[in-house]
Amino acid sequence: MWDALWINGTLATMAGTKYGLIRNGAIALCGDRIAWIGHAHSLQGDPAKAARAVFDADGRVVTPGLIDCHTHLVYAGTRWREFEKRCTGANRKDIIDAGGGPLSTVSATRAASYEVLLAQSAARARKLVSAGVTTVEIKSGYGLDLDTELRMLRIARQLGDALPLTVKSTFLGAHALAPEYAGRPDDYIEFLCAEVLPAAIEESLVDAVDGFCDAQGFTHAQIGKLFAAATDHGLPVKLHADQYSDFGAPRLVAQYRGLSADHIECASERTIRAMAEAGVVATLLPGANWTLSAQERPRVDLLRSYGIPMALATNCNPGSSPTTSPTMMMNIACQRFGLTPEEALAGFTRDGARALGIAESHGTLEPGKVADLAVWDIEHPAELAYFIGENRCAAVVKGGQLVYRQPEAAIGTMHYV
Repeated sequence: MWDALWINGTLATMAGTKYGLIRNGAIALCGDRIAWIGHAHSLQGDPAKAARAVFDADGRVVTPGLIDCHTHLVYAGTRWREFEKRCTGANRKDIIDAGGGPLSTVSATRAASYEVLLAQSAARARKLVSAGVTTVEIKSGYGLDLDTELRMLRIARQLGDALPLTVKSTFLGAHALAPEYAGRPDDYIEFLCAEVLPAAIEESLVDAVDGFCDAQGFTHAQIGKLFAAATDHGLPVKLHADQYSDFGAPRLVAQYRGLSADHIECASERTIRAMAEAGVVATLLPGANWTLSAQERPRVDLLRSYGIPMALATNCNPGSSPTTSPTMMMNIACQRFGLTPEEALAGFTRDGARALGIAESHGTLEPGKVADLAVWDIEHPAELAYFIGENRCAAVVKGGQLVYRQPEAAIGTMHYV
């Protein structure tokens, strides 16, 4: 007997073309794994006797639990004043000169107590769960010192323990130059490699290492030193790359056979070719592109032609992407970047899993994979990208357990049989 059985669903397995769609589908769960999936008419006998709990999806769409593979979820404060200034014509330099930009969040995060930082971050994480997210990557990078970087990573781990989320923690000490190291970026990278990263690893707080490599960030040589240190510790790497200029930064990820190159609005064909040869995922972040009114767009045509998986993420952060809405990011990715709705959903499922190195266990609905599901109050999966700013998530299953559902009035006949 199965532990749980979902029936009468339109299953978007994301395991094949055309969403891997199975209409009038059923999915059986044993423990934290998917045990069987197929057409409901293939079930033998009375479904009520096949599992300990039976749920009626009532025609709703069931997808893999969403994977938000790039966030800065742990931070303190807001930056609405910068948004207001941008809306009145200020540029990035104007904002930074006025005391804004990432370092303003660094100041707020350093000043926040553990309890305050945890509470604010947990509120954002719960919103992601209610939006269908079952796996999230959380970066550090708003501390830029030993104590705050470790505090951020500890909170990320605690969120994974306390909430129905798989949390992947990424060390992003090289997010910006710490104010204490102004004019000394090489010394700062040495500090990260010699002190901060080893301390985080000693506490088992790191799953991957990230950095910001761009003309406005760190150089190839500086990030290369950080990546070499990460590799020495057996950690995979990823990168904020080519967001503002054609800097060739994704080629550095390719050199280290990293997981993903993120943003990449300005990446050239040469760079994209190197990503393809190394199996590097492209993580597209439409929220930042939208918020910053960027003129550049990722070369989706080249990513397709080279067969590079395109992950999507909320990039939840207070400056350039203050959102916890994956479906809104799907909509913007379709409208602004030219993705199809199917590619957008793949970006938050199958390809999001690839960007985190967990595709063997997550990202599609297939027997043997982790039983992370999202149930949507829609008729077709394309509606996830179609609706603007609406959350149609009716229920979330994490590791085989029903962990969230909307009030009964919102989800109709979903019930235990």
